Amino acid sequence: MTGGTDSLVTLMTILGHRFTDETHLKAALTHSSLTKGRGRRRAADDYDRLEFLGDRVLGLTISEELFRRFPDAEAGQLSRRYNAQVRRETLAEIAEDIGLAAHIRMADDLAASGGRENPAILEDVMEAVIAALYLDGGFKAAKKFIKSQWWPRFDRKDASRKDAKSALQEWLAKAGKAPPIYEITAESGPDHDRRFVVSVSVDGFTPADGKGSSKREAEQKAAAKMLKEVKGE
Repeated sequence: MTGGTDSLVTLMTILGHRFTDETHLKAALTHSSLTKGRGRRRAADDYDRLEFLGDRVLGLTISEELFRRFPDAEAGQLSRRYNAQVRRETLAEIAEDIGLAAHIRMADDLAASGGRENPAILEDVMEAVIAALYLDGGFKAAKKFIKSQWWPRFDRKDASRKDAKSALQEWLAKAGKAPPIYEITAESGPDHDRRFVVSVSVDGFTPADGKGSSKREAEQKAAAKMLKEVKGE
């Protein structure tokens, strides 16, 4: 477990917002391993509810900016750019860039097993922190932070690249083949550190497997492998 007044002050400096009420920020940094199984539990004690709200605040902010920034882009192009900005890998990368892991409060055993480096946890905390900014300072505070971290990424070369699942689906459609079929073949680990193995099948090819901390991540990795196979790369 980590945290403390000094830690919060440091984080608020990074976020560019001085909280008038630190309650939501503290909750945003608290993993459920510290709140579950300890008798009566209040939903506001950890980030579970906050990450739900933060996801929507981030999504609206990114959507609005993409719509404004790329007036000639088609809906499909905007969707690809949007997906690149809100996917787990992006949120986890930003969380790492600002040193968010050091401020996350979690059970000692989870921290010892690499919990603060878990992309799924970093994603959730990042969304929860955005929600905390929104609840304390409104859209102005949330957008100020999002702008500082996300805006520089909009013009990267891979910002409009299709994700592996979409690319595989489109390639198969153009080739006149049936859509791929995804199946979870293995699932393991505790609730806070789940691991998935997904197999993707395409007619005429050997199934490809992908592993990840979420079904989506495992599917994307499996699709990436299959895409290389069908293209003969």
